[in-house]
Amino acid sequence: MDYPFDAIVVGAGGAGLWAALELAREGVNTAVLTKLYPTRSHTGTAQGGVCAALGNLEEDHWEWHMFDTVKGGDYLVDQDAAEVLAREAIETVIELEHMGLPFNRTPDGKIDQRKFGGHTSNYGEAAVRRSCFAADRTGHMILQTLYQQCIKHGVRFFDEYQVVDLLFEGGEPAKGGRAAGVVAYRVADGQLHTFRSKAVLLATGGFGRMFRITSNAHSLTGDGVALCYRHGIPLEDMEFFQFHPTGIVGIGILLSEAARGEGGTLLNDKGERFMERYAPKLMELAPRDMVSRAMYQEIRAGRGIGGKDYLYLDVRHLGRKVIEEKLPDITEFARIYEGVEPLTEPVPVQPTAHYAMGGIPTNVSAEVVRDEKNTVVPGLFAAGECACVSVHGANRLGTNSLVDLLVFGRRAGRQMARYAGTVERPGPIADATAPVHAQLEAIRSRESKGESVAKIRHELADVMMDNVGVYRDGRLLTAALAKVRELEERNGAVSIGDCGTVFNTDLLEANEMGYLLDLAEVTVVGALARTESRGAHSREDFPERNDARWLKHTLAYRGPKGPTLKYKPVSITRFEPKPRTY
Repeated sequence: MDYPFDAIVVGAGGAGLWAALELAREGVNTAVLTKLYPTRSHTGTAQGGVCAALGNLEEDHWEWHMFDTVKGGDYLVDQDAAEVLAREAIETVIELEHMGLPFNRTPDGKIDQRKFGGHTSNYGEAAVRRSCFAADRTGHMILQTLYQQCIKHGVRFFDEYQVVDLLFEGGEPAKGGRAAGVVAYRVADGQLHTFRSKAVLLATGGFGRMFRITSNAHSLTGDGVALCYRHGIPLEDMEFFQFHPTGIVGIGILLSEAARGEGGTLLNDKGERFMERYAPKLMELAPRDMVSRAMYQEIRAGRGIGGKDYLYLDVRHLGRKVIEEKLPDITEFARIYEGVEPLTEPVPVQPTAHYAMGGIPTNVSAEVVRDEKNTVVPGLFAAGECACVSVHGANRLGTNSLVDLLVFGRRAGRQMARYAGTVERPGPIADATAPVHAQLEAIRSRESKGESVAKIRHELADVMMDNVGVYRDGRLLTAALAKVRELEERNGAVSIGDCGTVFNTDLLEANEMGYLLDLAEVTVVGALARTESRGAHSREDFPERNDARWLKHTLAYRGPKGPTLKYKPVSITRFEPKPRTY
């Protein structure tokens, strides 16, 4: 079936929903396609808060927030984008409040704010309360609020439609083609549908399922990012993947930075607050890359709990009132998954793969760009974790993810509405579904003696976790690249047990495996080439940051023999790079 719309939004997390809301407000005929029911999108798992320099509890300014974002990203942040983020965070959060989001309140009725890692006052003097929160369920409340607003404004949702290809008119993006829509697989019956559109927004989230221990849901397989890559759009800064310090041991479910923002501490086997050795000024509220590396160093030095590969998060001293009123979900996770009572016991934690700083390159209007000259792909937009604008640089600060998807989701919707008013809708595209139909049928019809998707997925997750994690070196990365390419070859022979059409999740997981392998290869190739340590990319064989050679963004283009790397400059407007100390 062919559906004509003026705008298509792929993904129903915070970025996609806010964009859809803006489009609906402008009267643009909009459809949202989502592989999950909207309120199950991954934005709902964000716990600790959304940052904005409101200054409700102490002095704060957007310039300070911008500085923290640039410094936190180890100066790989595009500073024009960071200024947009910090300025518009304030009005975005206030607009959310007016929509009805139930923020925690100060005694005088203002939005309450808490401290978060890397957020400081007066350009680095001390930690500042900048994170606006709804207990530790902030992302959940954002999703509910925006979804309600979209329903109120008549946005049309196509739930459980998984986008499996992008459509372009006038050739591929590299040849000047413009976005013309998408092909989606309806999970209920296996039918392929074409959605034609003037403008397409990709808001498909991250790709953390390439790692063994991750906070990411099983749905985060990098669909939109990989589809762009396959259509010749380069991917930016993919070597930078953030590990969050406090995941539940063995399974990666997150215990939010909110716990440390409220005063929780990290302890080693000796009961020491070891962060004093690594970031004496901010301690546990240093940026995530620094805290994760400190934890690994403690474990390597034999100071893991009982000599094992985890440490303790301690909130006992915060008291029952703070724990139950401000950290209810975090503490319940500890009880359910670890059998630990946080009121009386410290909680075992270890770093977990959490967030992609890299992704689809865009400008500050959320328009996708296709080369080092930032040439726009007409009609194609991206926002949220799948996009790289780049406001996170080499390391994202906590709470900047939610404000990123809100600010740039809103900007995307407004720019899409403007663009849709200037062009005609693309006409029907002959055989639009043919390539992806052939691809899916090849998997479905393969003999059942082929490779197991689960086996390939587990081997990929192991090598990425062990070789492309918090610490890296040339030997580990070279071995990882060889393994990923071996898995790519084996993936060409995967077979599935379910050959039907109704809710065939086996087929979809096999297809998603191809996306993860593409993105893993790009991540490893970028990491191997970048011979320095910067933010979340920490090379033990190149331990220093090298601005003379590497103060630039990586762009990875798909080639016949794997990714080809090119580079483009970082936008520097206010803050010259300096040593990054806390």
